[in-house]
Amino acid sequence: MKNKIFQKFEEQDVFTDLLFNALLGFAFMFAIAFMLINSSDESGNIDTKAEILISVQWPDEHPDDVDAVVEDPQGGLVWYHNRDSGLMHLDRDDRGNLADNINVSGEVISNPINQETVTVRGLQSGEYVINLLHYKSNFKDPLPVTVKVEKLNPTVELIYYGEHYLNGVGDEKTALRFLVDGEKNIKSLNQMPKRLLTKALNSSK
Repeated sequence: MKNKIFQKFEEQDVFTDLLFNALLGFAFMFAIAFMLINSSDESGNIDTKAEILISVQWPDEHPDDVDAVVEDPQGGLVWYHNRDSGLMHLDRDDRGNLADNINVSGEVISNPINQETVTVRGLQSGEYVINLLHYKSNFKDPLPVTVKVEKLNPTVELIYYGEHYLNGVGDEKTALRFLVDGEKNIKSLNQMPKRLLTKALNSSK
């Protein structure tokens, strides 16, 4: 009788051990999955901090293609053929009305805005040059293009806002040149012409 009772308790102990080990395994897997989820979230974090925002805009729904060409103090260039250079990045390369319409589940969604944006993620001492290039032209009339330059930190400050006219394919104009001093102050704004296209084309070869 005692042997039967002992055998019964022994079977219960084995079952309890199996149940405990199973629960422990589930808890361990849950902890691993939770850590992986947290790691994924952290790796997806992107530092979106920017110091300067450059916006180039021309009339909505206009078919012409205008490109921003920006040079930093080190001579690095950002343009449609080189979207990243040093601390500068071309966020959007707008090609006029090309690819403005997309089909989503049978519905055509249109974006009529023509705008290119360049962000400068860190300021370097020296001169920045912002040029406009009339890459594709469909009309003889001059194309009005507005340029806005904003300094974002510590508060948003409008550095420049002006309108320029481009006169056909290959026309390149300097919209703005400015200096950044050692204290990160922006000064000496001017529009003295400086061609960047030849340099850009040579650097792309």
